[in-house]
Amino acid sequence: MRLVASHDGRVRVLVDGAPPTRPADLADALVDPLRALGRPVSRVHADDFLRPASVRFEHGRHDPDAYLEDRLDAGALGREVLDLFASRGRFLPTLWDAVADRSTRAAYVDVPGRAVLVLDGSLLLGRWLDADLTVHLTVRAATLARRTPEQDRWTLPAFARYDAETTPTQVADVVVHVDDPRHPALASGGW
Repeated sequence: MRLVASHDGRVRVLVDGAPPTRPADLADALVDPLRALGRPVSRVHADDFLRPASVRFEHGRHDPDAYLEDRLDAGALGREVLDLFASRGRFLPTLWDAVADRSTRAAYVDVPGRAVLVLDGSLLLGRWLDADLTVHLTVRAATLARRTPEQDRWTLPAFARYDAETTPTQVADVVVHVDDPRHPALASGGW
């Protein structure tokens, strides 16, 4: 919070974590404290920037490599949300409706100069997404496997590869261990 409080301009906060770590919950929990600091807050979900099904599922519906590499439209998320928010005070709140598999046709949103954008999602670090503060929620591999629903366990190799190749616990500004969600442990940072 110190970074946001001390920054006069617009601030982009990225909250990254596997779905069982519930990054959206942390991102939502940041809204009221940021507003209490007098900052307007906008929320964006990375899952609203998925690629079309024809691209996401080109190698099948359960391909962990495609889940890691082809699922998210990181270019659009960077260009239409993070970069535009910082440079022009506007952003696209959604791009793609994954259920309907079509564009959301959302209108751009304008924000004031001291606004904060909080983006949540999975597998976000290491994609050249510009953010002023990155938070990574982490759990041990065994905890992730235990908390991942049976129908989604095919994604576990994607998260293992992400941890090995991107090393999110080393690149994030703040790392929070959430093996016990009732007692999160701050590993680094001090925001």
